[in-house]
Amino acid sequence: MIRFAVQGLLARKLRSALTAIGVVLGVALISGTYVLTDSITSAFDSIFTENYKNTDAAITGKTAFDAEEDGTVTAPPFDAGLLTQVRELPEVGAAGGGVGGEAQLIGKDGKSIVFGGAPNLAFSVDPALPQFNSLTLVSGAWPAPGEVVIDTHSAQEKGFAAGDSIRVQARGPAEQMRIAGLVEFGAVSSIGGATLAGFELGTAQRLLDKTGKLDQILIAKKDGTSEQQLLDAVRPILPEATQVRSAEDQAAEDAAGTSSFTSFLQTFLLVFGGIALFVGSFVIANSLSITIAQRTREFATLRTLGASRRQILGTVVLEALVTGLVSAVVGLFLGLAIATGLFKLFDAVGFTLPNNGLVFRTRTIIVALAVGVLVTVLASLRPAWRATRVPPIAAVREGATLMPGRLHRFRPLGAALLAVAGIALVLIGLFVDGLSTSTLLSLLGAGVLLLFIGIALFSARLVRPLAAVSDPVARWAVVVLTAIAWPFFLFPLWLVRRLRGRPAEFPRVLPDGPAVAIGGQNSRRDPHRTASTAAALMIGLALVTLVATLGAGIIKPFEQAVDGIFSADYAITAQNNFSPLPPTVAAAVAEVPGVETQTSVRGGQAKAFDKTITITAVDAEAPGLLTFDWRSGSQASLGELGADGAIVDAEYADNHALSQGSRFAMETATGKVLQLQVRGVFRPPAGGSPFGNVTISTETFDSTTSQPLNIYTFVNMRGGVTAENTAALGNALSTFPNAKAMTREEFKKAQTDSVKSILNVLYVLLALSVLVSLFGIVNTLVLTVFERTRELGMLRAIGLTRLQVKRMIRQESVITALIGAVIGIVLGLVLASLLASRLEEITFTIPTSQLVIFAIVSVVVGIFAAIWPARRAARLNPLEALQYE
Repeated sequence: MIRFAVQGLLARKLRSALTAIGVVLGVALISGTYVLTDSITSAFDSIFTENYKNTDAAITGKTAFDAEEDGTVTAPPFDAGLLTQVRELPEVGAAGGGVGGEAQLIGKDGKSIVFGGAPNLAFSVDPALPQFNSLTLVSGAWPAPGEVVIDTHSAQEKGFAAGDSIRVQARGPAEQMRIAGLVEFGAVSSIGGATLAGFELGTAQRLLDKTGKLDQILIAKKDGTSEQQLLDAVRPILPEATQVRSAEDQAAEDAAGTSSFTSFLQTFLLVFGGIALFVGSFVIANSLSITIAQRTREFATLRTLGASRRQILGTVVLEALVTGLVSAVVGLFLGLAIATGLFKLFDAVGFTLPNNGLVFRTRTIIVALAVGVLVTVLASLRPAWRATRVPPIAAVREGATLMPGRLHRFRPLGAALLAVAGIALVLIGLFVDGLSTSTLLSLLGAGVLLLFIGIALFSARLVRPLAAVSDPVARWAVVVLTAIAWPFFLFPLWLVRRLRGRPAEFPRVLPDGPAVAIGGQNSRRDPHRTASTAAALMIGLALVTLVATLGAGIIKPFEQAVDGIFSADYAITAQNNFSPLPPTVAAAVAEVPGVETQTSVRGGQAKAFDKTITITAVDAEAPGLLTFDWRSGSQASLGELGADGAIVDAEYADNHALSQGSRFAMETATGKVLQLQVRGVFRPPAGGSPFGNVTISTETFDSTTSQPLNIYTFVNMRGGVTAENTAALGNALSTFPNAKAMTREEFKKAQTDSVKSILNVLYVLLALSVLVSLFGIVNTLVLTVFERTRELGMLRAIGLTRLQVKRMIRQESVITALIGAVIGIVLGLVLASLLASRLEEITFTIPTSQLVIFAIVSVVVGIFAAIWPARRAARLNPLEALQYE
């Protein structure tokens, strides 16, 4: 039977290949995800390891609590005098101190040099201690006071060389500096889109506003001293808010943030790989079901010759096993291309990642092969079990079909129960409080999975009415698309064929009635087959609709929130719309003639009630430019915070029983504990707000924060928004190229564009599941052509032309795609409404234009899916087809 199974696969190469495509694409994304994240992790590990080469211990500043990596909180610098004390220790062989931060390199066009939103790193360089230097000098020399070294990538891309002048902007206005040399970072081939700016220590301290301070001291031990002895010697001399770690521990600490990021990215991408495999499982099950139905007489003959039901089951499962294994191997290596494509995709949306070459680990091979084989075998079990029900008598009956199983009549009820169970799990996950994140995600995932399976099984009952409605829609949708494509594609194609002397029927716009009618009837002939084929597309479009609806639900309330809060003429933000800016930017704007009022929102983190929270700070001008929805307090409260006043949002107040007049303690990142009194409680708008859980005065914030940063600056100008005022702000910001001034509408557009970029990434990833469903329709149609060979021969014999055969197949394909689209879009809207009802930040908004596009795409998918099967059907020889069994 093993030999029979293998020979059966080889005899049906085309069908086996089409069946395998869903597994190939799903495994490719899983393999590509592991390769991508392993490559990123390897690159980051190389970077952090390179940072601490020849280092045994590192002294750094430390915050009073673990802060999230959002760019608003950095470890405080410490007094540079500590370096002298460290060097005097007998256990220390060498020690070097440095500072780091961010600085913008400014191109010849006056704009900041930014590659894909990556950081702009600035740091001090000490060539006198080369053992601690992770940079390699490629050309020129190390920097003297007032000079800078920059990375070779930035130099090559922007046309700079050693000896040229370049402007550099850090905490203050941009300064003109000479490029002393070009450098590369160790042995890492790519650090993503990060730019590097290195200075001698004094220059770096001045630019980064850390004069007399250090961020880090790297230490090498003397010969004969152990690492532990070194650490024990350093600890007694450490001042407050500093710490010492071994080089290995410090590298691990630096990598912790990137490790959590790559872990999230890996999980995020694996979800889409799982979706593609889930859709592929429908394609596999449907293809095998059709194939088994077509092989009824074959299996019956085997039963007549003595094959047992177990042997039939084993044959089908073995075919699936071989198909899954081959598919997984192909998908495994296709994952390398997927990983490369993902690098380029993230780069295109402004998210450039470091890369030190693709990493192909053993774990990737094992997981990809196991998942591919397992999904294929599981998808084959039901069709395989059906194959065992073929009776031997079917061998002598032409056109024999499998009798439905004993439980077939309970299928609609079982499908409905699965769907109800899925919705119940989703509702529990969304509306039961106190669930952990893992439990919540598990409930949502399992619920959506059951819902999809239940709807897919139940949709057979919906096929006939939906097909009846979709039939005329499909006819005229094809007419319209044909009319659009006629002058651009169909007519040139017809003309080329005629010029080459090949027969070509002139493309007609109006549908051929009889042929199209037969195609519509074919879609209703076997509702279960049509439903199974449409289910793959249904899942993809349901998820795409969910994403589009949630995106619209995020953007609309955000725009309403901006209109409700932002009453200023202009907003000052970073060029990438989210990075914080130094207060010197706001100071420069304040000097612009015509500025009437200006306020800035500082951002940071603190600890209160044993939890880390986001905090913000405002100054006395805030009441005139920012509008709050007050539960208690008033606009005047914003300007009267003083040294101990605080504003809290309503949810935070409810969670901690705070009200106007309440007092609570809050610890800042520098370790200072503030005793605050609540001066007001506000209700944030549904679309979010720029304010944290707690808002204090700018004076208090600055006095307890190392290197404060502004999230936004809002400005009112005399005369409002005018071309002259916009130009004046632009001139003031010319020395801060990383900052820009935007009107309210520009601000909303810039912020929502970032949401749309994320949505575009999701669409690209979900497009893989739509692609799998397209191949599913192709596969079904090809198998249908095989199954209806004699029928097609009969139709040709009684006068049906090749073009009419193509239109018949196309009509069936488009109707199937429309059925999947309708069910998928409705299901996506239902899921989106459930999420929107739970999340205050999202309002249920139907993206009508996008849904129309999705419907059109489904028609296009149906048309493309029909091209190859229709051509095969049209090429059938009528006489040979009439003799086909």
